[in-house]
Amino acid sequence: MTASPRPRLCLVGPMLGRHPGWVPNPGESLAQLLRDDGYPTRSTSAYLNPLRRVPDVVRSLIGWRRQIDVVIVMVYSGRAFAMAELAGWLAKRLGKKLVLWLHGGNLPQLATSSPRWVRRVLERGDEIVAPTTFLGNLATRARCSVRIIPNFVRIREYDYRRRLRVRPRLLWMRTFHEIYQPQMAVRVLASLRRSHAEATLVMAGQEKGLFEPTCRLAESLGLAGAVRFPGFLDAAGKRRELARHDIFLNTNRIDNTPVSLVEAAASGLPIVTTDVGGIPHLLRHGESALLVPDGDVEAMARAVDQLLRDPKLTQRLSQNGRLMAESCDWPAIRTRWRNLLDELVPRRSSP
Repeated sequence: MTASPRPRLCLVGPMLGRHPGWVPNPGESLAQLLRDDGYPTRSTSAYLNPLRRVPDVVRSLIGWRRQIDVVIVMVYSGRAFAMAELAGWLAKRLGKKLVLWLHGGNLPQLATSSPRWVRRVLERGDEIVAPTTFLGNLATRARCSVRIIPNFVRIREYDYRRRLRVRPRLLWMRTFHEIYQPQMAVRVLASLRRSHAEATLVMAGQEKGLFEPTCRLAESLGLAGAVRFPGFLDAAGKRRELARHDIFLNTNRIDNTPVSLVEAAASGLPIVTTDVGGIPHLLRHGESALLVPDGDVEAMARAVDQLLRDPKLTQRLSQNGRLMAESCDWPAIRTRWRNLLDELVPRRSSP
């Protein structure tokens, strides 16, 4: 007797990481890891234009209907939620098992403003997956069961250095978009340099409308020589900058459970972050990070100054952050995904 093949999968979401200057999203990473683990896995769609992405998803699901058993839909807020609804509806019409994988940091607001719509979409899922209880609570409020499966990293890809005493070498690594508040990081540096004139900041990421305004703000505050903008970083560039710096700044005003924080923690950088969205569900203030109110420049600058003056706090955050990252390592997360998928489509024995 031998086991039948594992479930055949299709991941649906904005699979944009193949384009220059775009970071692979968790769906692309999960697709590859599951493929490596023996699950026949397809993904859709890589079109940058959402108006082209929608018909491509529809064509893919219909065209692959005889080659897939389970459809995993990445669920974001905004216009992307309508895409998730369409993909989920079509998957069920095609008789496929449906996993809804929650991601959008704005989903709770959408659930408040459009509760019936959110409930209708979530109720279609055979399984709902959330990376933390922040989004898991959303499914619970919609009277749907949910599994918590954290976002993952491959920990071996990050060189850990426990920070024993830090210098004011700050790293910010997100997208130059209003939801990530890049200009807040510049203002934090300006405030910090009043007491630490040697402080520097590196800001890396994709341009989404605020790169030039952020550069101009740095110049206007007399920080042109203290801020470096290396642009979008590939995996090697990211590891290089994580190794060079001592403190990671996260200024988001909306977020779920950002992988960038897990990456920084895996590298041993103490983290100072806004306390928005799912971040307090990922990091504990004073234990694995320092959390400050959204938009509070002075509070963030004081938190950085606290790290510079308190080596014991620095060491605790560096060590506990690494432990948090290790709990998100793929081998641990892999078991949870395998259990879910094999329960959805049991592997039957055959002669």
